Amino acid sequence: MENLSNEEIEERVAILKRLKTLLEQQRNKFREYLNVLEKQQNSIDAEDSEALIKHSELEQQIVKNISSLQKVIVPMNKMYTAINNKNSDSSAANESDITQIQLELSALQQKVIKQNEINRDLLRVHLEKIKMQIANFNNPYKTSKSVYAQTEKVGNFVELNV
Repeated sequence: MENLSNEEIEERVAILKRLKTLLEQQRNKFREYLNVLEKQQNSIDAEDSEALIKHSELEQQIVKNISSLQKVIVPMNKMYTAINNKNSDSSAANESDITQIQLELSALQQKVIKQNEINRDLLRVHLEKIKMQIANFNNPYKTSKSVYAQTEKVGNFVELNV
């Protein structure tokens, strides 16, 4: 094992803390996303289109936030891995925290994927129902003639006397 300078140790600790913070933020965003998807399922079941629209908008914002966090986490994780591989002695407690958070993130991602599939299937069924309703809709005015559709006989010639 190499002896690390205080500066290197502080750098590793700072990277580790930042990575942990980012992963925790991402985990919280995934929890929030799962919560929105569950509420969205209730809106689909209740056929509440207004709530469904609000949930969809909120969902888009959360996905953007998750994507932004991921853009920061990936390079931070690479930096941490590079430093960790270079120097093998590091704090096991922080590493186990990061590993735990990553496992929780993976589990949350799987739950989000499943809930998303459930919502898509419910929406698909709901859309089919709406299509059937539209197809079965009978227009009561279909057979009657419109006032605007009648053609009036009008003159074809205009006589001008000068």
